[in-house]
Amino acid sequence: MIVGLILLTYWIRVLQMVRKARKTAGHDANFIPREPLGRALRILWIPTVALWILVPLISAFVRFNLWFFRPMFYNPIVQWLAVVVAIMAFIITWICWRNMGKSWRMGINPEEKTELVFTGPFAYVRNPIYGLSQVLMLCAILVAPLPLMLIVGLIHVLFMQWEVRREERYLLSQHGDAYRSYLENVGRFVPKSFRAYRRSS
Repeated sequence: MIVGLILLTYWIRVLQMVRKARKTAGHDANFIPREPLGRALRILWIPTVALWILVPLISAFVRFNLWFFRPMFYNPIVQWLAVVVAIMAFIITWICWRNMGKSWRMGINPEEKTELVFTGPFAYVRNPIYGLSQVLMLCAILVAPLPLMLIVGLIHVLFMQWEVRREERYLLSQHGDAYRSYLENVGRFVPKSFRAYRRSS
């Protein structure tokens, strides 16, 4: 239940940021991307996110006699550790959102060039939000170890891995050497070094 509530809060905050971007900057932060591939991917991604939130919440209160809702294991220690990790991942994600400020987006808009962010968690990993999203998914699987949750998790992680690489290629095409230097010195999800990246002038 706690992880489900964390995820619900997470996505309510995302929708608030989308709404704020529309009011202050006149765009929807690419919630529905302008690029055709991005729009097509949302057809799979939106129901995946809905299940990601709902399955942990539903499984906390309801037991279904269906194979995809039967727990694959039960370990309270693992589940509580997953809750602690989920709370930490959510807090760090919030810090990342604040660091991104007006550069925060949810997808690629070929007509838009946002400012690169190299501060806070982004000084150590290139994609902390996507990485933490995958950590939150793992936590959801551990607290609700159901076949359905595992399927949702696999779809989510595959999507994140693909989307990260698409965005990195796009940012490289937009920002050239500035982003290439960042790629070479900062890890995608895991730090290459614990020294903060400093953009060369």
